[in-house]
Amino acid sequence: MLDPGEHRLQSAAFLIAVFEFVLLLFSLSFHECAHAWMASRLGDQTARLQGRITLNPMSHIDPIGTLLFPALIIFGPFFGFTLFSGLLIGWAKPTPVITRNFQKIVRDDNLTTLAGPLSNLILVLFAVLVLVAFCIAVPGGRGLVLASLNGGIGVTAPSGLQAVVVLAILAIEINLSLFYFNLLPIPPLDGSRMLRNLLPYNAVQAYDRIPIWVSYLFMILVGGYILHLLLDPSMALIFTPFLHLHP
Repeated sequence: MLDPGEHRLQSAAFLIAVFEFVLLLFSLSFHECAHAWMASRLGDQTARLQGRITLNPMSHIDPIGTLLFPALIIFGPFFGFTLFSGLLIGWAKPTPVITRNFQKIVRDDNLTTLAGPLSNLILVLFAVLVLVAFCIAVPGGRGLVLASLNGGIGVTAPSGLQAVVVLAILAIEINLSLFYFNLLPIPPLDGSRMLRNLLPYNAVQAYDRIPIWVSYLFMILVGGYILHLLLDPSMALIFTPFLHLHP
């Protein structure tokens, strides 16, 4: 039987997991909405006509990438199963794009593709500004941010102002992960579409024939390693100034 302290830790960890899942759904929806909006601005109304310029997750959910895969990452540790070493990633239903509707096909397709990862950077910037605002405008805000970064996440059940700080920190971690993950040149991720636009015709034909199970295998075996190489220094760059704050 768990003592009250252990029970509280587990409850807090589960609440953090729920926060992560909700933030991931929103971030993926924002990502796909950005693809659809940019395509519409550049002349392709396919996604707009299918109702994809929306933050409603129901319009973007992919059963594997949005639900199953993230659920295994988030809730797996509660059952002794660990995937991706704590990195939270996923993908949504691809935004439909008909490139012949663009005036400059390669350029506009690349801009539409980049809109997704850039939307995740926008969310990272917004979350950083929330933390900065807490440090400047909220009494005791510096101490709250510092405590959360030094291990407050998952140690005590967040409530009130601490919940906002925790959400901002998680939003930075999740959206940085999504930014780098989507730039990997693995189909059907955004990076693969940009790489495809650089390949000669014969190579494109071979690239398009890569089986989806091979892509999943690369995501799991290679993607996690690459993400850690990119994400760890990026997180340090963002959070180190906050760690040197004095409460």
